[in-house]
Parts: sequence; structure tokens; C-alpha cells
Amino acid sequence: MSLEAPPALLLQADIWKMIQGSPMTLAVLGILFCFSIYSWTVIFSKWQSLRHARKTDGRFLRAFRKAAGLEAVMVATEQYRPCPLVALFDFGYEEVERQVRGKTKLTNRTAVERSLQLGISEELARMERNMPWLATTATVCPFIGLLGTVLGIIQAFLDLSQQGSTSLRTVGPGIAEALIATAVGLMAAIPAAVFYNILGSRIREIGARMDDFALEFLNMAERSFGE
Repeated sequence: MSLEAPPALLLQADIWKMIQGSPMTLAVLGILFCFSIYSWTVIFSKWQSLRHARKTDGRFLRAFRKAAGLEAVMVATEQYRPCPLVALFDFGYEEVERQVRGKTKLTNRTAVERSLQLGISEELARMERNMPWLATTATVCPFIGLLGTVLGIIQAFLDLSQQGSTSLRTVGPGIAEALIATAVGLMAAIPAAVFYNILGSRIREIGARMDDFALEFLNMAERSFGE
């Protein structure tokens, strides 16, 4: 009684055999795997950091709205770090502190607004770091996979011409091997494109929250140190 391997295992074995057979395919797949691994590293790190920032921002914003003044908020900021709103608060509070030192009131609201805007720009730049890599992966990997496929098909037809055979059995494995590169390129590009949009929308959401917080900060600063 003979035991036959399941069709799925046979298919996996055939694919692995085809991949092992061509240095050119291995080179293309190696490049694509590097793109994919680094993209997933960026995705997981950004997902965790943005989730933490979203949760900590909410807690800090509730504490900020309950505080009696900027000094009380400053005392409580340490328990909410790192947090985009805390970093933004630091930018604004440093400018307010410089202005009220020895004068007990704000002298230049515009300077505070500029400091807050600088804080928003810096935090957005920090959150968007490595995001271009996802866009690059989503854009470039399909073309790298297509390049591998084209080169593989060219090699398959060259082998076909040398063998002098025109049967599908002869040329089929080479074409199938070439198409693997396109499949892997799409597998690397699709998640990068999806998460680029998802993470980008979360960054924009945090950016909008920082814009709103800047207005609340200015209101509290004028209540605390206004004329």
C-alpha cells in the first residue's frame, strides 16, 4: 500500500524546488523579502506607538481640562510621557514661562502660537518617520516582481530554444518560476499600501487633535496670565 503526499504539500515542494533552481529568482525574491520584512517592522512599531499616543493623549487631555492652570498641568505632565500633546504642551509652556517671568502676564500671544505650531510640526515629523518606506514598498515591489518575471520568462524561452522543444512541459516550469516573483512582489506591496493609508489616517487624526489642543492651550494661558 503506497501513501501519496497531499496535493498541497506537493505544490509547496514544487514551488520550493523552482525557487531553488534559479539564482536570478533568488536574488529578486531576496530583495522583495527585505522590503517586506522591514515594512512589517515599520507597521508593527508605528501601530504600537500610535495606539499608545492615542490612549495617552486622551488621558492627558482629560487632566488638562480639569486643571486650574498651566502650573498644575506642568506638575502632572511627567506621568503622561511620551505623548504628542505633552510634547506640544512643553513647547507652549516654555514660551509662556519666558514671557511671564518677572512680568506675570503674556506679552506676545503670536509668539506662543508660533511655538505651538513648531511643536505640532516636530511631532508630526516624528510620527511620519519611516512612513515613506511603506509608500516606496507599495510602489516599487510590484515592479521589482514584474522585472523578475520578465527576466525569468526570457530565460525560459532561451532554455526552450536551446533544447529545441516546443512542448508546454518544457517551458511551463520556467514560466511558473518567473511568475512567483510577481506574486511575492504583490504580497509585499499590498500590506504596505493598506497600512500606509491606515497609519496615515491615524497620524492625521492626532495632528487634528494637536491643532485643537493648541487653541485650548492658548485659552488657558490667557486665563492664567492675561491682562
